[in-house]
Amino acid sequence: MTLRFETRASDSPWVDTVWSCTSEHVAEMTSVAAVCWGLVFWEREGRAYATVTGPETKAGTAPVPEGATFVGIEFAVGTSLRAVPTRALVDGGVQLPETTRGTFLLDGVRCESPGPDDAEALVDRLVRAGAVVRDPLVTEVRRGHRPASSGRTVERRFLEATGLTQGAVRQIERARRASVLLAGGVLAADVVSKLGYFDEPHLARALRRYVGRTARQLREGTGGAIALDLDQRTTS
Repeated sequence: MTLRFETRASDSPWVDTVWSCTSEHVAEMTSVAAVCWGLVFWEREGRAYATVTGPETKAGTAPVPEGATFVGIEFAVGTSLRAVPTRALVDGGVQLPETTRGTFLLDGVRCESPGPDDAEALVDRLVRAGAVVRDPLVTEVRRGHRPASSGRTVERRFLEATGLTQGAVRQIERARRASVLLAGGVLAADVVSKLGYFDEPHLARALRRYVGRTARQLREGTGGAIALDLDQRTTS
């Protein structure tokens, strides 16, 4: 009962991570809060599917098609689809029509479905076609710069571009990082200190809300299939 993930970082400023996964004897999984929107491609029993996924604000349970192979692209925070506001995708998604085993259609652009090594080429094409755009102010903020705009303007632009507040993004990213550390054997007390939680109960609440796991479950690898690469294997 597993989801076997391979995850890699990307050198594209438009992409956060690229992942691939195979489901084996899994009927459902714990979905995990996420700050990125993405594209997910999968095949099962000779049929192909493509979906736009949105940011997720909390953990939950999601069905998993058994025996399917997946390729996913998580886009950088601040990017968005021209045709669909990211705010409309939060805690949801859109299945793309007219998907074949070799191609998919997005915002009027017919593209080849990518493998794990083809993600950046696909994203480049979508960017050139204007289907994927980004807010440069949000990109600047994410890089740690202080823009000249007011704090209210920055927060409004951030929410429009990402569907989330800056505070929500920080909390979700911190909980996901805590999960990886705990799964790697780091003690909960050390995670609290390293990531700036108030105390272990504060960490526990964040894990329950955003990851759907306890520190013990993450440490012991129990709780069933989860939509998170806790091994953080890097292939590039």
